[in-house]
Amino acid sequence: MTYANLLIQDQDAVRTITINRPDKLNALNQATILELRQAFTAARSDDSVRVVVLTGAGPKAFVAGADISELAEQSAVGAREFSLIGQRMMREVETLGKPVIARLNGFTLGGGMELAMCCHLRIAAEQVKLGQPEINLGIIPGFGGTQRLTRLTGRAAALELCLLGAPISAERAFQLGIVNRVVPAADLDAEVAKVAAQLAKAAPIALRGILDAVIHGADMALDQGLEYESQGFAVTASTEDMHEGTRAFLEKRAPEFKGC
Repeated sequence: MTYANLLIQDQDAVRTITINRPDKLNALNQATILELRQAFTAARSDDSVRVVVLTGAGPKAFVAGADISELAEQSAVGAREFSLIGQRMMREVETLGKPVIARLNGFTLGGGMELAMCCHLRIAAEQVKLGQPEINLGIIPGFGGTQRLTRLTGRAAALELCLLGAPISAERAFQLGIVNRVVPAADLDAEVAKVAAQLAKAAPIALRGILDAVIHGADMALDQGLEYESQGFAVTASTEDMHEGTRAFLEKRAPEFKGC
């Protein structure tokens, strides 16, 4: 499938989705959001894809925010629909069942930060700036920023970022738990490739089980979350991959997981 605003590249079991609007700093308009949802739906159903890397084209931005020229023309009804379209797409990413790595190569602001937060891992170049600047436009985050940021950082940091609207450095984002790793820009591709390759070799059913348990379990009471984890543990224990993994451990060799 071809896209107007995305580039898709596969290498082994890793699919890279690049938002390709560098002249707009990869800003999210409605068309791009809809294409992203289609692209992630396709990745979900493709068994050859075990890991997805999401990034932005050009050296300046991952995603610098929502497309303000489009947003400025929205009515209240249209703005709500735009918010819901973005939220649905990001929930599709979050619940993909396969690890999604956000490769943060530049400005990660507004809708871009919200998009990064719905990914499972975030690796940032050290010069990257992140933030929720919507307050400066007289609006609030609309793609899940108030909710995911609070869950990642706690209430105090989420309120500071959303109320003040000032960007923070990648290092500060790392300290707050927003970003997993910060590396020099020259090392970004190598670091992302290393993490993606490790995930691509892992047991796919176990990966999905971990993602489900963490994402869905976080919204449950502890006893319910523990029961959910126990059920997932039982499912993975019944797989061929579990037998392969335990045999490989006992035989002191690397396992070869097949996703069954």
